[in-house]
Amino acid sequence: MKKIITIVGARPQFVKAATLSRQFALQGVEEKIVHTGQHYDANMSDVFFDEMEIPRPVYNLEVHGLGHGAMTGRMLEGIEEILLKEKPDAVLVYGDTNSTLAGALAAAKLHIPLVHVEAGLRSYNMQMPEEINRILTDRISNLLLCPTDTAIENLKKEGFDHIDAKIVKNGDVMQDAALFYAEKAEQKSDILKKLQLPKFVLATIHRQENTDNPEKLRGIIAGLNEINKEVPVVVPLHPRTRGILAKENIVPEFSIIEPVGYFDMIMLLKTCEMVITDSGGVQKEAFFFEKQCITMREETEWVELVQHGFNILTGSDAEKIVNAYHESKSKKSDFRINLYGQGLAAERAVKEILVGNWQFRSNRAI
Repeated sequence: MKKIITIVGARPQFVKAATLSRQFALQGVEEKIVHTGQHYDANMSDVFFDEMEIPRPVYNLEVHGLGHGAMTGRMLEGIEEILLKEKPDAVLVYGDTNSTLAGALAAAKLHIPLVHVEAGLRSYNMQMPEEINRILTDRISNLLLCPTDTAIENLKKEGFDHIDAKIVKNGDVMQDAALFYAEKAEQKSDILKKLQLPKFVLATIHRQENTDNPEKLRGIIAGLNEINKEVPVVVPLHPRTRGILAKENIVPEFSIIEPVGYFDMIMLLKTCEMVITDSGGVQKEAFFFEKQCITMREETEWVELVQHGFNILTGSDAEKIVNAYHESKSKKSDFRINLYGQGLAAERAVKEILVGNWQFRSNRAI
């Protein structure tokens, strides 16, 4: 039996990890999950794990609320201790958080085979901490599981054809999760009953480059306020961003609600008219639930959504946001195109991990 240590730190990573965990269980693989605590969430309770059928973490480092350096350093120290104790056959990391980088560094320095899910994504914006994390993680990984052809091309441009790592396109595990939880969300969520809105636009704002820049934040709020005059705009908003709005005297005229769980988010995505976001994950989820998307960033890692007309990039410019809304509301798109694996990404990933010729190393330092 192979032993896998999975490193996660943010709530979306638990959802992603659940897709592979189900496949590991079917294959009889011993998996132990390490939660770094990066995104502390009081809702990470037994109910959360029970409802979403997510394996509970065996370890919780409870590292959160620190700067990038202190956070990553403490995670690295904690993960290294766990790896020395557990002596896994491989370490699995997801995405581009500080937890991802810390897990990758710990594994690489101990010469433990490293698997990176969502490898090859690039925004080409080095001002984003996530871009640094994903580039460094890719470079020290042994198995790079890429969601798209674009991700593979990004790696090839960076010379990965000449690096001792295996590159595989497996698809996007977030589509697996969306399909798996869609029916459960119908049963578990009451968000639509609470909202009582027959028609609305769903918007999310969380990216630091937007929330911490008053000029950009004003542009975003102005654009959403204008759209709200035509159709109700609903924004699940983190308290921190609310605080910034109050501090900067920026007044939203749309509906602000508390941050929502995954089931509620699925129901909002399924029933909204359109999605406006600065989130990478929500861009894809809009596509999964066949909704046009406006992305309030200058670039996106998910370029295929833009190329195929499902997504429009506007940055934080209010006029561009409003114009994109008018362009998108009458657009008819065929969402049947297979961009992300159609729900088989986790199955392909686990098959590659277990039987692919990248193989588990036997000359580990531990």
